Amino acid sequence: MMPNILQPGSFRDPSGFLFYEGKKLLRQVNKCYRKDYELLMGSGLYDKLCNEGLLVSHKEISGHLGLNSDIYKVIEPEKINFISYPYEWSFSQLKDAALLTLEIQKIALKHGMTLKDGSAYNIQFHKGKPVFIDTLSFEIYGEGKPWEAYRQFCQHFLAPLALMSRTDIRSNQLLKIYLDGIPLNLASKLLPFKTKLNFSLLMHLHLHAKAQKKYEHKGSAAKNIKISRSNLLALIHSLTIAVKNLRINNQNTEWGDYYTFTNYSERSFAHKIEIITRFVDIINPHAVWDLGANTGVFTQIASRRGAQCIAFDIDPLAVDSGYNYIRKHNIDNILPLIMDLTNPSPSIGWNCEERMGFMQRPMPDTVFALALLHHLVISNNLPFDKIACFFSELSENLVVEFVPKSDSQVKKLLESRKDIFINYNEDIFVKEFELLYNIKAKEKIIDSERIVYWMQRK
Repeated sequence: MMPNILQPGSFRDPSGFLFYEGKKLLRQVNKCYRKDYELLMGSGLYDKLCNEGLLVSHKEISGHLGLNSDIYKVIEPEKINFISYPYEWSFSQLKDAALLTLEIQKIALKHGMTLKDGSAYNIQFHKGKPVFIDTLSFEIYGEGKPWEAYRQFCQHFLAPLALMSRTDIRSNQLLKIYLDGIPLNLASKLLPFKTKLNFSLLMHLHLHAKAQKKYEHKGSAAKNIKISRSNLLALIHSLTIAVKNLRINNQNTEWGDYYTFTNYSERSFAHKIEIITRFVDIINPHAVWDLGANTGVFTQIASRRGAQCIAFDIDPLAVDSGYNYIRKHNIDNILPLIMDLTNPSPSIGWNCEERMGFMQRPMPDTVFALALLHHLVISNNLPFDKIACFFSELSENLVVEFVPKSDSQVKKLLESRKDIFINYNEDIFVKEFELLYNIKAKEKIIDSERIVYWMQRK
């Protein structure tokens, strides 16, 4: 029998924790959470949230002994296929996650409960939509009590969203540094002065930051603040309006409009789609990582054939566009994420275990690397052998596109730098990759010198 193992990112909450029993993820509910759990389940709140797709469902495991004597219950949550984090989300993903949190808080208050956490890490993207995953985040509401999660919500959601909207769309990368959200005094300093003329941002960020500083040595005074239920609902409404009003406008990124200015003709682009489709039909993948996916055009080929797909790209606007597309078309098996492959998400948090690094997630059986190699080699000085080794650690199948130096996109990369890449040619590419892969098929894209390869790991 495999031993039970505590999930590394689940030790801070005294109400319970997650643990693995073999490959099955379970959650122990501790005795101290009994009254809150009973109200969650008995008030109709759990049923309403689950029925509306806002909260992951769970089933109770009767007779389970848990991991220690503090056990009240053990539950098995619905499985989330892929765990992602706020610094990997686009603006619209973080915005939807924020609005979900506020909607859940509003519904919880109507059932005599409140969220004790305002953490973005309580949200995951499941079946194309954000869903709340922390069943133990609900507690009994006490009349007159302020929302204890207000500060955390502003740090995890409102501050990064405001910075992404009004300062720079890449600002959510600060969440890698600040695990409990962007400090409000930092956000206030980074936001342009004109945001102080916006009432919502003035109140929830700028003045909130000042109030935090005022009360940082007067904790007892802050705790004695009373707020009625109606005023609490008004606060939630105000935050909702603040989040809804945030937009990303007039921000240009390197690859956000890639397909508008690509050098593909209509015929070659259609042929590339045909090639990828044929390879996917042969491979029949269960899980695909599309690396450098841009808006996810080719990811959709695998998704239409039932594969669970992650569409990674370095460009936040491209990822946002991809997310808005799958949301509009109700595509439930693609998750677009921001990822710099040359500096992917690390393992961070306490003991470097709370948040999984890129290579710690469940691996796919197939990787797409289309129109990516020349960026890795020429823009980032990565040799073919390093790239091949990296890809081979990810999956069995690789669908990769080679773009020669004669291609206009490669010429564009070389315009601003000296061509030191004497080993960037197809022969050396094939030689290095054949050390780790068997080439199963290759096909040249018509009206182009680009070649798409399907390889299998040796």
